[in-house]
Amino acid sequence: MTAIDITIPDLTGKRAVVTGASDGMGLGMAERLAAAGAEVILPVRNERKGETAIAGIRERVPGANVSLRSLDLSSLASVAALGETLRGEGRPIHILINNAGVMTPPDRQPTADGFELQFGTNHLGHFALVGQLLPLLRDGGSRVTSQVSVAARSGTINWDDPNWERSYNGMRAYSQSKIAFGLFGLELDRRSRAEGWGITSNLSHPGVAPTSLLAARPEVGRSRDTLAVRMIRALSARGILVGTVESAKLPALMAATDPGARGGALYGPSGPGHYGGPPAEQPLYRPLRSTADAERVWRLSEELTKVALSAG
Repeated sequence: MTAIDITIPDLTGKRAVVTGASDGMGLGMAERLAAAGAEVILPVRNERKGETAIAGIRERVPGANVSLRSLDLSSLASVAALGETLRGEGRPIHILINNAGVMTPPDRQPTADGFELQFGTNHLGHFALVGQLLPLLRDGGSRVTSQVSVAARSGTINWDDPNWERSYNGMRAYSQSKIAFGLFGLELDRRSRAEGWGITSNLSHPGVAPTSLLAARPEVGRSRDTLAVRMIRALSARGILVGTVESAKLPALMAATDPGARGGALYGPSGPGHYGGPPAEQPLYRPLRSTADAERVWRLSEELTKVALSAG
């Protein structure tokens, strides 16, 4: 089976931030960026996992310029603290890959701020992070890549109950979180172009691969691997339909680093069903095409997070 890969340009002198980089796809992204010469910051929730990740990168990429910062995307206070830390360092950010995520807790769980965990982590936490880092992103003429999912192909935003307080469906809530996140990423690009922020924002999705999202995760109430992830592992090992952890990281890397990658575009695997295969630009999923929904998500996110995204 031929390995799938892309060429990453020289990133010497660039500062990159990758969320969710303590394992899986995010770790692979951070390593590739470091190997291309970037200074890479890994904001992590679990410091021990982060230290292990950093040690692994340094072992495989001698001389890698990588460092940890603390971040829990399910806490707006933690997001604000990271923003304060990085703004205090005063260094422009040239690449931001919003990769971290949580998927389908069996029961509704609230974040520290009372949001449904998937909506609060996958979307609102990243929305607030971009707001906190906006001056640094502008200074770096940054490329912001936000990781969505094939789950954003269908579904809707539960506008009447976005935090699923009246009823909870884990998959529908996950789909909503990724639709909201995608709409935000596209609106960020539109507003940047309209207001001259100098930021290019686009979307990526990893296809389907045996990542940790559906694996046993006691912190989200999942004590064992799901049947879905066991099936995905079996298919991936045989090279059937789905991708690998190695191939799944490539769409985000292409979106974040390829000189030809466009703002407002979606990048993902180009194989059958877009589940695996080489990365390429793809048509926007139908739920991501409404500019009215994107503006509504932006307003709702500012209201919920109390973070205003403006260049003022």
